[in-house]
Amino acid sequence: MEVNSIQIQPFSHVSCPDNHGFPFSFHNLPYPRRFTTATVKKQASFVPEVCKRYSLLLGPGSLGFLRSRSTIRCSVREVEEEQKQQVVVKRAYPFHEIEPKWQRYWEENRTFRTPDDIDTSKPKFYVLDMFPYPSGAGLHVGHPLGYTATDILARLKRMQGYNVLHPMGWDAFGLPAEQYAIETGTHPKLTTLRNINRFRSQLKSLGFSYDWDREISTAEPDYYKWTQWIFLQLLKRGLAYQAEVPVNWCPALGTVLANEEVVDGVSERGGHPVIRKPMWQWMLKITAYADRLLEDLDELDWPESIKEMQRNWIGRSEGAEMDFCVIDSDGREMDLKITVYTTRPDTIFGATYLVMAPEHFLLSSFTSTEHRKYVEEYKDLASRKSDLERTELQKEKTGVFSGCYARNPASGESIPIWVADYVLGSYGTGAIMAVPAHDTRDYEFALKYNIPIKWVVKPDDKSCNESGMAYSGEGIVENSSNSTVGLDINGVSSKEAACKVIEWAEKTGNGKKKVNYKLRDWLFARQRYWGEPIPVIFLDDNGESAPVLETELPLTLPELDDFTPTGTGEPPLSKAVSWVKTIDPLSGKPARRETSTMPQWAGSCWYYLRFMDPKNPKELVDKEKEVYWSPVDVYVGGAEHAVLHLLYSRFWHKVLYDIGVVSTKEPFKCVINQGIILGEVQYMACKDADGNYISADSSYMLGESLQETIPEEKVMKSGESFVLRDNPNIRLIARAHKMSKSRGNVVNPDDVVSEYGADSLRLYEMFMGPFRDSKTWNTSGIEGVHRFLGRTWRLIVGSPLPDGKFKGGTVVTDEKPTVEQLRALHKCIAKVSEEIEGTRFNTGISAMMEFINAAYKWDKHPRSVIEAFVLLLSPYAPHMAEELWLRLGHTESLAYVPFPKADPTYLKETTIVLPVQINGKTRGTIQVEEGCSEDEAFMLASQDVKLSKYLNGQSIKKRIFVPGKILNVILDRQNAKVGIQ
Repeated sequence: MEVNSIQIQPFSHVSCPDNHGFPFSFHNLPYPRRFTTATVKKQASFVPEVCKRYSLLLGPGSLGFLRSRSTIRCSVREVEEEQKQQVVVKRAYPFHEIEPKWQRYWEENRTFRTPDDIDTSKPKFYVLDMFPYPSGAGLHVGHPLGYTATDILARLKRMQGYNVLHPMGWDAFGLPAEQYAIETGTHPKLTTLRNINRFRSQLKSLGFSYDWDREISTAEPDYYKWTQWIFLQLLKRGLAYQAEVPVNWCPALGTVLANEEVVDGVSERGGHPVIRKPMWQWMLKITAYADRLLEDLDELDWPESIKEMQRNWIGRSEGAEMDFCVIDSDGREMDLKITVYTTRPDTIFGATYLVMAPEHFLLSSFTSTEHRKYVEEYKDLASRKSDLERTELQKEKTGVFSGCYARNPASGESIPIWVADYVLGSYGTGAIMAVPAHDTRDYEFALKYNIPIKWVVKPDDKSCNESGMAYSGEGIVENSSNSTVGLDINGVSSKEAACKVIEWAEKTGNGKKKVNYKLRDWLFARQRYWGEPIPVIFLDDNGESAPVLETELPLTLPELDDFTPTGTGEPPLSKAVSWVKTIDPLSGKPARRETSTMPQWAGSCWYYLRFMDPKNPKELVDKEKEVYWSPVDVYVGGAEHAVLHLLYSRFWHKVLYDIGVVSTKEPFKCVINQGIILGEVQYMACKDADGNYISADSSYMLGESLQETIPEEKVMKSGESFVLRDNPNIRLIARAHKMSKSRGNVVNPDDVVSEYGADSLRLYEMFMGPFRDSKTWNTSGIEGVHRFLGRTWRLIVGSPLPDGKFKGGTVVTDEKPTVEQLRALHKCIAKVSEEIEGTRFNTGISAMMEFINAAYKWDKHPRSVIEAFVLLLSPYAPHMAEELWLRLGHTESLAYVPFPKADPTYLKETTIVLPVQINGKTRGTIQVEEGCSEDEAFMLASQDVKLSKYLNGQSIKKRIFVPGKILNVILDRQNAKVGIQ
């Protein structure tokens, strides 16, 4: 069949060569997006022309295959010529000419360059994006959301007279580039540079006003020299050390992984099995700053959810460490004590068993011979789980008995020692006293393994006790007395009992008061090649470590051809034998370099400081510049970095504050988390085993069902649900997912820019909804803001000529604006200014749309009003605004032109509600202008639908008018009741 347009299942991809060898590609249907040949990339508008010349045959699953009609011979050149003639006519405005033009202008004139010399007479505004890791996939439309927001803020502040620092750089070290190098043999540096070039090109195509002179990459030696310098300062202060710790080891990747990089026992990247094993690793003592990291959160203008995540991650708690003597199977006390940490010392009499973490260092010292085999098997099983899996509340508790017992120091009772993976060796002491009556996890474990449950706290609410479940709250202590050891806490409150137990424990040597943290020291080493070398050497004769001299920094990466893991745990850098072997410059003795590298987080911990002074070869940052620019005023990025990057950065910043490098206690004054842009909605229909459609609400009762993607044109809305258009009884599953290549729902911003322009993409991403909320991408939704920009262009420039082109200049006039026009303008100025400052960008756009709607009703468009509106538009749609500004007669960029200010005079309400009485009785109200006359008020009342039936055709005796207060119409007596039926 001949087609002028095609409709294919959403997210399908059609690509088949025609008889001439040119492949056709259609992306992101339901309508054709793009046509490519082996040599020429076409605009989206090229596709319909091609479709006119070719047939579309629909095959299974709604996937189409194109074939050339043998009777038609069409050269690419012919179609190109036709396309050139048609494409201008179809464009709402010439963004394809405007946008490249102004991007070249900004780059050639370095419009957004922040001068190196600080003008302290002006206020500063430092706005920063969480800089990206440049992957090979490039940007998708979810990435520019935050970048557009910071760009709008940066452009506004420049126009308001601020010195603005708005830089961009690259988090360039990391595992993806190394994995790609292993698979392809391409050096990670080449891959990274190629990816950076692609990202930079994409960002520039969107018109972001970054100061590209300050661009940095964490993988450049001039940068990581100072990352290594910071590590040496940590080392000097005892904040960097080596220790043998259980780590997440991934044999396939050949490296240690952070807990957050392990999901369900496999690596997040690649899905490779991960095991737990002890290894000597570099650690950073972030725990030394735990209290300061916690206390200073209160001073920050951050989302409360992010601050709460950090509080929970740090996990400060007050309690006690208690010692339990180990008893062998014969009931004799061993010369061994197990120290537990508890936040509830008031419940010590209710401890009916102990739990040891599988990795506890004392476990092998007392496990009985009879149970050793089972304990070892359980330890191996636990080593394959992540900390997150082990502590998940919903999972079934597992454990094994050690064969030994411990004596409860308070009750004197002998209680069993169990091994269970819900206790972590990295938290507290790696052992707990289990009180099943007053802890949910302990309660579930005790029920499963038939361990006694002893109630020792009576709830204030008696119904809690009657539930039969564990009660974890406070109350009055009971069943808690032992005269032999001199401890009686019966009848007192939980808080008072806790204090008494700690006092007793310290007096008798059974324990002590203790403040504990969930926060663990930062595991800082990675067994990778593509990372910052750790500037430490080890002497051959005694293995002692020594720092590399600061004068020898940067310690650069050696060139390697083989990046594959060694399989032994030795990092790939160990293969660079000539680099590894070195001489200690102080003693002259042979030494070996550290072959682990720093984690990817290292370079991103302090990059915001380097942007202040990126070319300084002598120090990390110039003190004067740091004092002026610190802290970052607005920092925008994803909430997923709450307890990694943001916490690590705060830690490093506080260390730098202590040694006098920075002047502020915190790096980021205000943090804003943008929402996620999800892929377009997909509609799925469920099928039973026979292939029949079944409603989604019944599919769960039928067990697992097959699912089929349904094209949007076959779907309709029914109430709150989506159903098949041909069979409304079949309810569908409608779901939007995070954009990812694996789901095939990634939308490339290059395609959107090609079809609609960068300004339309910027405007749409801001208009989709509240900035902080998650939103669903809808390609057709961008057409609305594109039409708005087209209307704005035509309002100011005029209608297109017959050939589709626009004449030069504008259609504005030099007439004095009316009061009505000034009111519309200043209302828009006030709203847009307020909404940008509050990052409510979508409502700011709505205000501009309202202005344009109003302006289309005017006969004339005064220059002063239109120029002010163009300035309002410029942070959102900078390319169009610059072009309009030029056409309005200005020769310089508007980037630093003062942003309009609202005049309060035009913001006041000028109309009032005037009550209208008939013979002294209020019959309605009318809307009048302030200062309106009696005649004007009476005329409006006569025209009012409700009041006119009392007034029209009636004999009026007199009118009583109080300006701004009331209009009272007195009718002749004989007509007083007329009209009141």
